[in-house]
Amino acid sequence: MTDSRLHERFPELVTTLPFARLGVAPTPVRTLDLGTKSTVWCKDESGYGSGGWGGNKIRKLEWLLPEAERRGARTILTVGGTGTNWGLAAALYGRDFGLDTALALVDQPVDDHVRAQLRRLENSGATLHFTHSKLRTILTTPWLVLRHTHGRTLPYLLPVGGSSPIGALGYVEGALELAAQIAAGELPEPTHLVTAVGSGGTAAGLALGLRLAGLRTRVVGVVVNDSLPLDAPHIITLANRAEAVLRARGAGFTSPGLHPDDVTIVRDWLGPGYGHETPAAVAANKLAAAAGLELETVYTAKALAGLIEMDTRGEFDGPVLFLNTYGPR
Repeated sequence: MTDSRLHERFPELVTTLPFARLGVAPTPVRTLDLGTKSTVWCKDESGYGSGGWGGNKIRKLEWLLPEAERRGARTILTVGGTGTNWGLAAALYGRDFGLDTALALVDQPVDDHVRAQLRRLENSGATLHFTHSKLRTILTTPWLVLRHTHGRTLPYLLPVGGSSPIGALGYVEGALELAAQIAAGELPEPTHLVTAVGSGGTAAGLALGLRLAGLRTRVVGVVVNDSLPLDAPHIITLANRAEAVLRARGAGFTSPGLHPDDVTIVRDWLGPGYGHETPAAVAANKLAAAAGLELETVYTAKALAGLIEMDTRGEFDGPVLFLNTYGPR
């Protein structure tokens, strides 16, 4: 299928950059009553996906799975924590494309969600490799590549969260979709867009897509993962690499000239580290639930906590958009 806004904007990409719609677009926007000074809007990605596990991971897979097919890969090899939503989504949606999935799993704090997620992963058909730490995963990767090579066909190796340059196109697409909703009068143009940053692909895609759409909205990324370099230079480097993919595949446009100063990346709400909840996230999660929004206290609720406190400090000067990337099923 080629029903993407990115293809609509750059028709020359239709034959060079495959896409498969896996969810129903556009995702809804609405206001959230959080008692904040600024008006807070939400673009809710939680229901995005045709089955299995939803949320922002599906936006990335819409580009990554067709790319795996284009390369002739038979297996996706990727990495995540033991409670990885990304890994589960890759396994479930990859299966529909006839692709196997192999996951290198790094330890994270274990709670009821992680235990349930491990059961889902075990039932997903994915091959699980418990590599336990970032270092062991890096050292084991060459063996994993050989282990999942079929004949001369290498696995399609993807970073944590699917945050490769092609994966980042998922939120170039999401930003173009948001621009269409603004143009249709569904919400005003936000001055800031706040989202959780776990692997960087969503923030990078948004940074590029918002500028391609002609919006001035500033991306504010609340870091929830301490195992990756997720500062502004790394986010913009990934955005620029996504831009390079578009150009290499034939898209012609004036470069937005992204610079690290174009995004705000904050670590103030990370807490003890990835997978650990914080009191601020627990409180934000309760406010979200009262407003009819389901989050989780180790990821998206940390971003909402950041939004609320930044608003209290007077750091926003207009309507703010919260991007809910959590996709439970």
